[in-house]
Amino acid sequence: MLRSMFTAISSLNLHQSYLDVVANNLANANTTGYKASRVVFQDQFSQMLSPGAGPSATQGGVNPIQIGLGTQLGYISPVFSQGMLQATGRNMDMSIQGDGFFIYDQGVNRRYSREGSLSLDSTGNIVNSSTGLRLQGWLVDASGNVDPNLPADDINLTTDGTVARATSNAIIGGNLSADAVAIGGTVTNTMGLYDSLGALHTAEVTFTRTGNNAWSWAVTDPATGVGAGTLTFDTQGQYSASTVTTAISIPGGAGANAIGLTADFSSMTMLAGDTSVSVTSQDGLPTGTVTDLYITPKDGQVFLVYSNGMREQVAQVAVARFNNPAGLIKSGNTMFQQGLNSGEPQIGLANSGGRGTIAAGYLEASNVDMAQEFTNMILAQRGFQASSRVITTSDEIMQELVNLKR
Repeated sequence: MLRSMFTAISSLNLHQSYLDVVANNLANANTTGYKASRVVFQDQFSQMLSPGAGPSATQGGVNPIQIGLGTQLGYISPVFSQGMLQATGRNMDMSIQGDGFFIYDQGVNRRYSREGSLSLDSTGNIVNSSTGLRLQGWLVDASGNVDPNLPADDINLTTDGTVARATSNAIIGGNLSADAVAIGGTVTNTMGLYDSLGALHTAEVTFTRTGNNAWSWAVTDPATGVGAGTLTFDTQGQYSASTVTTAISIPGGAGANAIGLTADFSSMTMLAGDTSVSVTSQDGLPTGTVTDLYITPKDGQVFLVYSNGMREQVAQVAVARFNNPAGLIKSGNTMFQQGLNSGEPQIGLANSGGRGTIAAGYLEASNVDMAQEFTNMILAQRGFQASSRVITTSDEIMQELVNLKR
């Protein structure tokens, strides 16, 4: 009788813990990046009444006789199934599709989370918006590359700088008139180019017809600029070939390098009609300031976007993967820390080494299944009720035993 009562009490305590887990899951149904927990029960020790016996030559075997002594908690473990990705329209919101965690700095012990709502603090660090913990990754080196073999560190950006880019390539297109320009005639075209400090310079290129299908070109202004070459066209008036006899070099402004230009004439034609020569594109940019921060999907590259249209990669987000993520320890704020059974973090680039891809502009919703949790709530309630009935019945039997004395 006492044994059944204590067995039922162990079940009461366990179902109360079960209900605590269900309540926490439902409370975090709308928590970004939250991972629901599940509860697994185990039976406790069993009292051996008879060990049984093996079969003999004259009779069969007898099975053991045991009475269970209740139930106990097997484990409470987070479930790392993928949560739904919710579009936010904000590029600095990120989520991971697949395995992996964002890495946040918290001194000696790093924190790992699926929650990627990010912002820039006053010193230029990319931080978690709710906790202020700094996101970890790699800054680009002097050659513009990222080395994921180096330890991940804070992503600190300089957002008050200005940049410019000198023109190094230009495409010159249009038509050189085959009937309006006689042999020996010239056509002058003006080009706008930027030096290394972002200053705009104007250069003139003069085309001189030297034969039926041949032209020469030369930089004629500014006077200190140099550059010359030839152009030839086929009998259909289409571009055939070009040569450079003197490389184009145009002086920059004070303190700037000279503009070394490579000109592409392959889109030019020589057809009857009007002359219409122009620079169709050039890769120089004027001075620009930072206007936006952009994180690429899939691999999490961080770019600064400038007002002149230039994009400059400055960093890349690091992603950690664990062999046993269920072994991580919850540390609050939808974050985890390394546990004894989680294994070491495998830190690297997104979309590599089994790590998932980054979805920029999305946040991962909680993976709580409310229908399942309400079902679990009913199971916990009914299990608690059944155990309480066992206690009541055991008490009634004990009362009958006491009443035998009357």
